[in-house]
Amino acid sequence: MDNQRNIILAVVLTALVLFGWEAGVGYFYPQTKTPTKVEQAGGAEEAAEPSNPAKIKPTREGGLRDAAEVALEKQDLKTALAGGGRLPIEAPGLSGSINLNGALIDDLVINRHRETVKKDSGPVRIYSPAGTPAQQFAQFGWVGEGVATPDGQTAWNAPAGAKLTPSNPVTLTWDNGQGQIYTITLKIDDDYMITADQRVVNKGSAPITIQPFGLVNRTDQTASLDTWNVHSGPIGAFDGSVTFGTNYDDVSDAKIVKESGNADWIGFTDVYWMSTLAPVGATADGTFRSLGDHIFRADLLYDREVVQPGQALTRETKLFAGAKEHEVLDAYEKQGIPNFGLAIDWGWFRWFEKPIFWLLTSLFGLVGNFGVAIILLTVIVRGIMFPIAQRQFASMAAMRAIQPKMKAIQDRYKDDKQKQQQEVMALYKKEGVNPLAGCLPMFLQIPVFFALYKTLILSIEMRHQPFVLWIRDLSAPDPLHILNLFGLLPFDPPGFLGIGILALLLGVTMYFQFKLNPAQMDPTQQQIFSLMPWFMMFVMAPFASGLLLYWITSNLLTIAQQKYLYSRHPQLKAQADKDAQDKQRALDREKSKA
Repeated sequence: MDNQRNIILAVVLTALVLFGWEAGVGYFYPQTKTPTKVEQAGGAEEAAEPSNPAKIKPTREGGLRDAAEVALEKQDLKTALAGGGRLPIEAPGLSGSINLNGALIDDLVINRHRETVKKDSGPVRIYSPAGTPAQQFAQFGWVGEGVATPDGQTAWNAPAGAKLTPSNPVTLTWDNGQGQIYTITLKIDDDYMITADQRVVNKGSAPITIQPFGLVNRTDQTASLDTWNVHSGPIGAFDGSVTFGTNYDDVSDAKIVKESGNADWIGFTDVYWMSTLAPVGATADGTFRSLGDHIFRADLLYDREVVQPGQALTRETKLFAGAKEHEVLDAYEKQGIPNFGLAIDWGWFRWFEKPIFWLLTSLFGLVGNFGVAIILLTVIVRGIMFPIAQRQFASMAAMRAIQPKMKAIQDRYKDDKQKQQQEVMALYKKEGVNPLAGCLPMFLQIPVFFALYKTLILSIEMRHQPFVLWIRDLSAPDPLHILNLFGLLPFDPPGFLGIGILALLLGVTMYFQFKLNPAQMDPTQQQIFSLMPWFMMFVMAPFASGLLLYWITSNLLTIAQQKYLYSRHPQLKAQADKDAQDKQRALDREKSKA
């Protein structure tokens, strides 16, 4: 009766977890909402009335969340970029333009990465002009006391026909008519770094007090999801320490967040994209501000300086606006930006995650397919742990050998559980048996599994990487669902029923793996182990395809490894089969009595 009650309780709890899983997955891994229909008339796009995007949860990758907002962004971009007064930017990593009214860097796309997995989806846009739904831009300027300084409406002068390229820096100039000349010299590299040299020359008759600054302005309506294990939002390094603790809600509540220490770099990050400012050769303060209406600003403010007549003041600032490619970030760190590689939120276990990531990318360099690289990584990990698996089987054999003695102890002290436990532990010690040895391979796989999980959700190198056939993005869940006949039926299954082919293969391989394991002594435990593969099939279905591919491969290798080791230890296999038959007979007797 107790066993039946336990089994019923296990089934009920399993059902609760399954039906509650959709809510959990929807919270931690939300998908883009169904787009609002956008009507077209007369060849011009007319956006439907935008819904409130603040009520739509951010997606894991970020971006506008409502089709009406997407259409409005397209309209506003077309209007803003057609207005003239712009200086083109053309580089291998970035393309776009600078608005000469205010010297705003507000039009940037990332050439190396597409918006979606579709090859014709166009490059990722990281910067959009002020006032557009996806607004994000950078600006360099000055504040002063008793001196005219440029502002967001200042018309800057640029050389005729100038274009900012890696081989062609551009200098913007503005004369305030009071004896001060301001210049911003911009340089861009082949990746995602723009260098701004801000210079003010005092040709007046009196000293001036001036304070250079740089800022990044953005809306949080395009932010990626900020979770417990992946940070999205304000980010920076201060006095050599990278901080992930401040989010948009913190800044909204406080209005101004002044980080302690000097700013090494400061800005905003999404899971894949980042925009930051870094001072060069001078100290600066870093501040986050909420400007209201979901607009935020990161300020890099240099110290006030007095510029005497006939003198000049120059400050150099690095603006990063691009993809968080680990090699690029590490290269910039080597060039002098402290801890820039830690902008990828590897967490506390980066000492283990980064070597796994290095091995995975090295394998990808050899085979050219990240799915195959994941399979090879799994083979290597299982190969390294094979000696441990052999010791596991030796321990299992020793455990089988002392089963009669354990049974005698259990019968002798069946009414005294504490004494029974003490005698069993003494037996383990006397016979030199470690009951936990069989769990060691599983525990050793946990760090590898977690490292691969972080790699799949963090590293942009995994974004949009295909495997074979229908798996076109290993960092995303399996796109085909069995319940709607792989898209043939016009509905999307709820999250806990979104079982794809990979999830099914995971359940099947785990079932056969468990079938090879020795039967559990407790019938209730045996029932739970029988349910476990199908429970994990539902749990893992919404996770990245690459993670399921790793687990499926690991299961297949474990099955092959168990069959090999059973062939080396036939007595263990025979004992396992006998135990399974005994347990089944006992279970049948209990059922017949019930």
